Amino acid sequence: MSTLEVSVVTPEGPILEDSFDMVVCKAETGEIGIMPKHIPLVTPLQISIARLKKAGDTKQVAISGGFMEVQPDKVTILAQSAETADHIDVLRAKEAKERAERRLQEKSDTIDKVRAEYALRRAINRLEITNS
Repeated sequence: MSTLEVSVVTPEGPILEDSFDMVVCKAETGEIGIMPKHIPLVTPLQISIARLKKAGDTKQVAISGGFMEVQPDKVTILAQSAETADHIDVLRAKEAKERAERRLQEKSDTIDKVRAEYALRRAINRLEITNS
């Protein structure tokens, strides 16, 4: 069975490079599954968990937006940030979630609500991958 070469890359550098049977990501238009020999595609990604499947095992990566480029034998995820569960500081993620929730509850006009909502979604996504 053929596989896909998958690269997850952030501005800081590569996070993961390996071969997988299938990649499942949440694009702006909805969830999309990619298998070998898929047609070429470029799509923006939502803040979500990318699931990379190989031989019955699934590796998860918390993705904070970005793009996915698909070629018949290669998938590149270009993310603003990306982390596997073993690289997430759970305490820091919980603190970020609480901080974002507090900011969203404040009645001040000086709070950037869009930025606070984005921070909250990122923190929830990071906690979800760690099952905390």
